[in-house]
Amino acid sequence: MIKDLYTEGYPFLYETHVHSSESSACANNTAVDMAIAHKAAGYAGFILTNHNWGGNTAVSRNLPWDDYLDAFFEPYRLAKKWGDDNDFQVFCGYEAGYNGTEFLIYGLDIDWMHAHPEIRDASVEEQYDIVHSGGGIVVHAHPFREASYIRKIRLYPEYVDAIEGVNASHCPYNGWPDNRLFNERALRYARTLHLPVTGGSDTHSVNLFGGGMAFPERLRDIDDFVRLVKSAGAGDYRVTDGISIYDAYGVKLS
Repeated sequence: MIKDLYTEGYPFLYETHVHSSESSACANNTAVDMAIAHKAAGYAGFILTNHNWGGNTAVSRNLPWDDYLDAFFEPYRLAKKWGDDNDFQVFCGYEAGYNGTEFLIYGLDIDWMHAHPEIRDASVEEQYDIVHSGGGIVVHAHPFREASYIRKIRLYPEYVDAIEGVNASHCPYNGWPDNRLFNERALRYARTLHLPVTGGSDTHSVNLFGGGMAFPERLRDIDDFVRLVKSAGAGDYRVTDGISIYDAYGVKLS
């Protein structure tokens, strides 16, 4: 899975789109189990991006804000503890849902979120400004995916920092349908906007696909990831679906 990236000079592969059963109702395995599986597959780390209060969350939306966040991020804390003990990096993010349209949020500190409950009721447009005020970025997840839970494709080019151009769950792994056209459309969209691309597998179980983002050096923290995506022209990384490799602006390299 990671061999070709090694030969390209990008030995540190990170999964950027991961769900766990404690906080995502559609996931099958715990965050620690996901960390163990990714470590065994050769990943350097992952970003846990469970479905938030606007998506398919497994945490009660009726909880007070602080209680919701404590429960929602508990799997991150458990996976990070395991990772710290086993040379595997675990970073924190989440996937924000808006009636089927979804965004990956990276770079917000959990304590900062406790202090900013206004993000819970923010519109897509308001989310962009609020996330930026907390030092984070907004990435449009799988913008051209067609699925029963997505009523219509809605694009927000002015309110995202990057596009998830490569989602490995759209590839024909283990009998999954071949939906790579969704990725091709997302990559063209990102190039049209001159926005950087990210890549992840959207994993919901320990049945991994091999997607993610590869870097020449180990990431220091989630802020390092945010910085590299925002400065994609200077921030050197590669994106993969486990089959092909792309540069930071979605140009196919192999």
